[in-house]
Amino acid sequence: MPSEIQPPSHGDHLTLSYPADHVLLLTMNRPKQLNAMTPSLSKDIGRVLSWFDDEPTLWCAIINGAGRAFCAGADLKAQVWKADQEGGQKDESEQIATSPHGFASVSRRSISSKPIIAAVHGMAFGGGLEMVVNCDIVIAGASCKLGFPEVKRGVTIAQGAIPRVAFISGFQFASELMFTGRTISSQEAQDRFRFVNKVVPDNEVLPTAIAWAKEITQNSPDSVASVKKAIILAKQAAGIEQSTLNHAYSVENKRLFNGENIQEGLKAFSERRPPAWKNPAKL
Repeated sequence: MPSEIQPPSHGDHLTLSYPADHVLLLTMNRPKQLNAMTPSLSKDIGRVLSWFDDEPTLWCAIINGAGRAFCAGADLKAQVWKADQEGGQKDESEQIATSPHGFASVSRRSISSKPIIAAVHGMAFGGGLEMVVNCDIVIAGASCKLGFPEVKRGVTIAQGAIPRVAFISGFQFASELMFTGRTISSQEAQDRFRFVNKVVPDNEVLPTAIAWAKEITQNSPDSVASVKKAIILAKQAAGIEQSTLNHAYSVENKRLFNGENIQEGLKAFSERRPPAWKNPAKL
């Protein structure tokens, strides 16, 4: 771990590493349970991602899973145990409304201005796939299986994936995938449903994700943050003009134009040399 940064405390079900300069790797570490999500793991991921958002030396994050799967969805046993401990399950609508970042603190996360890459292998089902489709870039293994089986279980897809997949894939493709509960391949996810950026051999998933993170961190972190903010606003706003105006007045855009990296990028271009980016100022 770089000596200058100190991540928040977290359980053994989540491991952190730094595979390249400015890159944080979060690995869900419940391999025997196929990284099924528990309330405590979700809280730890959320705590680490909030720290990542504020840590100026980290510019890009990768999320993956240990063992044979990315994430098989929610750990239903852990949810039942939690309900027993708390004297009953909360109303589902209340749970969704009071969980602003969604499944695993990822599936509805829209506050981060830093890129998050999903490195997906094995399988991602239910909430696990809701995490994947909300990441900025998705690298998937060739044998990976993906799906939203909620309708087969009598439950629903509630943590942000429905509007996200409809936005990416189109309403008819989203309906096909979610009405049927069908399992699809990573190649289908790339070619038809368009929420996978690249399919690679299974043993190349993480190296490819790290290579893409390195490529991203060769660019100005201020510029990348500004662009990500614009993409988020495009999903939220009613039209092109309003999202453009919201982006213009965003704190990420103001930091870009008032920061040192914009001057460094232009100067490096004129001097025909690689730019030397600085850590962005805290927002």
